[in-house]
Amino acid sequence: MNVKDRVAVVTGSGQGIGKGIAETLGAAGAKVVINDLFPDKVDEVVDEFINAGHEVTGHAADVSMSAGANSLIQAAIDSYGRIDILVNNVGMARDGWLAKMSEEDWDTVLQVNLKSQFLTCRAAAPHMMEQEYGRIVNISSRAWLGGPGQANYAASKGAVISLTRSLALEMARYGVTANAIAPALVDTPLFRGLKEEVQERLIKTIPAKRVGTSSDIGNAALFFAADESSYVTGQTLYVCGGRSLGAG
Repeated sequence: MNVKDRVAVVTGSGQGIGKGIAETLGAAGAKVVINDLFPDKVDEVVDEFINAGHEVTGHAADVSMSAGANSLIQAAIDSYGRIDILVNNVGMARDGWLAKMSEEDWDTVLQVNLKSQFLTCRAAAPHMMEQEYGRIVNISSRAWLGGPGQANYAASKGAVISLTRSLALEMARYGVTANAIAPALVDTPLFRGLKEEVQERLIKTIPAKRVGTSSDIGNAALFFAADESSYVTGQTLYVCGGRSLGAG
């Protein structure tokens, strides 16, 4: 899977899944732009990647806001002259039963999980169209299939899939692909912060009997981001250990 010297922007790559995706792309030879809301996380990952021999730069920005999304894409253009790969990973959850969910919790989750992807794609699309090359990889979730207490999260992640399919249809003529990845449970700081008994209960719902790793998601992103995947667009790839096959 060739991404050598391609310029890749990964949102929310200061930790967790985003960092794993950025690391996979960097190890494969891409020039990576690290993004996070917090500058100290960006600096930490950039230093780590430089020490590992990756070509990398960083840009702290809130991509759920138009100014932040635009500045991130411009940072990639300023640093490397182009943007070839955009991975929209930033996301959050505020779970709660619908009858008790606040309007703020609904709006915030949709803003971060969905609007951020619209904004970064809108900022990157003209550059990709002009150069007639681009790979957009949007991180959705197996949770888009629905789950109790996750109405806002599931709705946002389902909308990501719809956004991805629409982008694929609009951008195909320009040599730009758009695909989505739908992970299930992944070993991140958020998952490790759960009580041990909760972790064990959740793992039992996965046919593979383990949680995923950031490398599992990174390898899926590498496939969609590669030169060789030019005929794959509008697709959703479940990276979930089989969890999407059941109702658990």
